[in-house]
Order: sequence, then structure tokens, then C-alpha cells
Amino acid sequence: INENVPYFWTSGHICDFEGCDRPDFFPKNINGWFWSANQARLSPTNGSAFHDWSFTGGFQPPQKQPDNREQIQQGGESESCMAVLNNFYGDGIKWHDVACHHEKPIICEDVEGHLAFARQTFPNIRIP
Repeated sequence: INENVPYFWTSGHICDFEGCDRPDFFPKNINGWFWSANQARLSPTNGSAFHDWSFTGGFQPPQKQPDNREQIQQGGESESCMAVLNNFYGDGIKWHDVACHHEKPIICEDVEGHLAFARQTFPNIRIP
């Protein structure tokens, strides 16, 4: 990652919308994260399986991610989306939960369903 790119969006999202009331998603900050591009669930955030959540963030004292800081500390929106921050908190290149309204570059995934939608929606653009 270029040091001039401080952050970008991934397809990571917490399941906090209709249909996410299943018991296996609770607690949401631990068991509710998934990759929206392919609907694959992420390992629990407190487990030993691989994840790249940061150990810090904007809380003082620092709390490990995901921390939902914008909603808890600032009374803002839920931090329902996952971004990769490039050493933003001096923690290296790590996952952070971030409110989805922030503008950031996007890292996209080639998922056939998404590509087919894009080809149909934008027929004048060559999408391999």
C-alpha cells in the first residue's frame, strides 16, 4: 500500500439490517461481521482464527477494533463498514470499523454477480 493512501473501503460489513436477528450473529461486534461481496462470514473478532483488526483506534484509552467509536463516543452513526487504515493510528495496515457515510477509495472484488450487474447497467463500458 502506498503511504499516500491513508485508508480505503473493503466489502466488510456488520450484519445490522433486516434478517440479522439470528442468534448466531450475537453479539454483533464479535459474530456479526461478513464480506458483503461473497456473503462469507468473518471469524469472531475475539477468536484465534485469522483477522486483521487493529488493536487500537480513536478511543482514549485505546480499544481494540471493532469499537463502534463514532456512535458510542460521538453520538454519530454505527460503524457498520470495514475500512483498511494505513497506519492512521500508528498501528500499521489494519482493519477498522468505520461509519459507512465517510468517503474513501474502494477496493473491489471480482464477484461474477456484481460483474454481470455492471455489464448490464453500463453496456458501453468494456468490463472483462
